[in-house]
Amino acid sequence: MPPATDTDVIVIGAGLAGLGAARALRQRRIPCVVLEATNRIGGRAWTAYPRELGGVWFEMGAIWLHSAERNPLVPIARAAGETLLRADELRQKRTFVGMREATLSEYADYDDAWDRYEAIADEILAATRDAPLAAVADRRSDDPWALTVEAFEGPVICVAQAEKFSLRDWRTNMLSGSNLVPDGGIGAFVERHLGAGLDIRLGTPATRIIWNGPGGRVSVETPRGALSAHHCIVTVSTGVLASDTLRFEPRLPVATQEAITRLPMGLAMKVVLRATGTDRLDLPMHCSVDRRITERGETLIPFQCWPFGRDYVQGWIGAETAWGLARDGEAAAVEFTLAQLRAIFGGRVDRLFAGGARLVTRWDADPWTRGAYSWVPVGQADARRRLAEPLGDGHMLFAGEGCHDGFAGTLAGAWISGLAAAAHCTGG
Repeated sequence: MPPATDTDVIVIGAGLAGLGAARALRQRRIPCVVLEATNRIGGRAWTAYPRELGGVWFEMGAIWLHSAERNPLVPIARAAGETLLRADELRQKRTFVGMREATLSEYADYDDAWDRYEAIADEILAATRDAPLAAVADRRSDDPWALTVEAFEGPVICVAQAEKFSLRDWRTNMLSGSNLVPDGGIGAFVERHLGAGLDIRLGTPATRIIWNGPGGRVSVETPRGALSAHHCIVTVSTGVLASDTLRFEPRLPVATQEAITRLPMGLAMKVVLRATGTDRLDLPMHCSVDRRITERGETLIPFQCWPFGRDYVQGWIGAETAWGLARDGEAAAVEFTLAQLRAIFGGRVDRLFAGGARLVTRWDADPWTRGAYSWVPVGQADARRRLAEPLGDGHMLFAGEGCHDGFAGTLAGAWISGLAAAAHCTGG
């Protein structure tokens, strides 16, 4: 007689992939236990209420439901009665060339630059298996906006340096359509609706997974004891998988280990500056601000200024600049952000934010994520698919944003990959 199991499926991690897997299993009446290392669900979907910002809701991680027209979380939110705010319609946009606002003709050329960039990318990929994202701007050195688009698509959006980032992976995972925000925050929406009815054990990190036992049996060890199951779905980040936080016995196959190393974690850092004066930098409420980049290596920090009519400015810093500032400390990140604002608005910035509260997000320091989300180096565009391949005849599975092609780096990608992993679980 085979040894008894505690449940049919153990899911490790209560982020969007883990919640998606657990909900799918519950719908099929397959017993499931979710082990979560932290004391909340949602993972990188986290709505906080920082005292530095006066207790208003603030997204520490994910901010949008991307590509709303095809995002599977949108109908769930609507069915739950959530008010979904249209992020692209809420905000006005300002682009600066040096310290002046772009002209109408420059705005029009900037808008067209994104289509030009995508067309060149398609030409390059039609002729080669892969290339660095930087190859596009190299091909369009006469385009005054190519490096700005590159800075957005590489370090800002995909948290990867353009010289190292796979153009193929970027093209596969390009987002389009509208972006929605549940009123009150994405993390709060997840807390309210996506964990209901699930057996989620908070504060219970998995430390060792013994897999490929008799009949595919899996045992998961935690500080609170061990659990066994017929299947295990691991949804932790590739940053955690690449560390020694979670051990596997036997060791994972070489192909799986290689897929993990080919999905390094990028970093996105938010730096928030709260105003102490009445100056609003001649900007409307809920205004996004960016600037033209003229040399590769310049850092682009897009700003959200006075979101929802609030009294702060938020900068978004990605990739190697973010990692460097994380090493240098929060004071360095704040000063770097102020310098970027000074380059556009001059010395009034220092007067406006003097003595004001600051907030810096630190996903780099979170041992349960070790970064923001994954990116793919040049030539490794199959890494996401390879990590998602079932092991042990489907008894060991991986899921998460790093496992999805099409919505990589997003909550939707994590959710869909969790559903796909659950589909491999047959129950006891």
